[in-house]
Amino acid sequence: MEEFAPEDGQLEWETPLYRTALAQYEQALPHADVQEFVAERLRYPERSLVVSVPVRLDSGRWTVFPGYRVQHSTVLGPTKGGIRYDPEVTLGECAALAMWMTWKCALLRLPYGGAKGGVRCTPRELSEDELQKITRRFTSELLPIIGPQEDIPAPDMATNEQTMAWMMDTYSMQVGHAVPEIVTGKPISLGGSLFRHEATGAGVVMVIERACQRLGWELAEQRCVVQGFGNVGGIAAAELDALGATVIAVSDLSGGVHDEGGLDVEALRRFAEERGSLAEWTESDRLTNEELLELPCDVLVLAAREDQVNAENAPRLQARMIAEGANGPTSLEADAILAERGILVLPDVLTNAGGVTVSYFEWVQDLGRLFWDRREIRAKLAEQLSDAFDRVWSLADDQTLSLRSAALVAGIREVAGALGSRGIYP
Repeated sequence: MEEFAPEDGQLEWETPLYRTALAQYEQALPHADVQEFVAERLRYPERSLVVSVPVRLDSGRWTVFPGYRVQHSTVLGPTKGGIRYDPEVTLGECAALAMWMTWKCALLRLPYGGAKGGVRCTPRELSEDELQKITRRFTSELLPIIGPQEDIPAPDMATNEQTMAWMMDTYSMQVGHAVPEIVTGKPISLGGSLFRHEATGAGVVMVIERACQRLGWELAEQRCVVQGFGNVGGIAAAELDALGATVIAVSDLSGGVHDEGGLDVEALRRFAEERGSLAEWTESDRLTNEELLELPCDVLVLAAREDQVNAENAPRLQARMIAEGANGPTSLEADAILAERGILVLPDVLTNAGGVTVSYFEWVQDLGRLFWDRREIRAKLAEQLSDAFDRVWSLADDQTLSLRSAALVAGIREVAGALGSRGIYP
């Protein structure tokens, strides 16, 4: 349908990561059975905003940081997605992550579309006061497009509860009253939810556990490697350890640590919190992040960032199962290689959906001003992830698809059904 196609030339958000997200979508489309106009509309984000964030640094020097927010789809409800502070944030990265978030929310049957945003900066080089200035000015620039029924930000890379508190306060000051439901992932004292901090990492392990049950594996007998030791990887490692699995290696930006006999995960987490990284840990063998990926293991958790497993290193991976705690850690070429080698991949769109699911719980609690306890939230999360996993597994079996394709097909069908019924205005 040529009338839907953009004019010739590269789109502003077209980057390798966006092309990966789009290629995954194209691979899933033939199995999703959606109308042509719907398929074409969902190839593109609904709205992309680029802003300038001027900030006076502690030194007195003024710097202008680029900021972005991309909203992929509002078909099912307000958009939802994280805010990241990173020197590599781009419009294309945000567009790709927003598309993946759309499928993720739809797969979990949350009444949201996908969004993503961020500021291109190096947060480790900025003081807390500078980060606050960046956050408040960025929030002010986003005011025309965010809101509890429009777009609800959340933490992501290098942002946290404090960042969300600043965003919530800035928005609330503009409207004249407290609006806790404008963001999720905020402090408990401002209407945050119990279990939100642990939700993504814990959800990764819930999906791993469900996969092990389907495969007839005992999780307690598995040897696990975790790339990334922050909010997602650190929690996932702790959850695996608590369930009896043996965590033999973990890593962060400083590199990895390895012990075939099993690591003391709790000691490592305390050390990383106190020192800021694993760089000075000397009680285990050291190795690079690249070496860590290729260790023999049963379960490899990818909880760092995008494009970690590619065509070059996929043939050398020695895991039996890969769980994607990060967004987009596996390239299309690597996916094909891993499938050929019989390595099961638990896709990001399902595996790391615990965070957005508990964010939804937080939003609902804020809207109703009624809060649940940790046990209730964990049980609700396990139920929702288990339901999504079972639907994906069954679809993969029925149509002989990879779990990634099945997860995308399930999510696309949810969005496409709603868009097909609503139509395209006018």
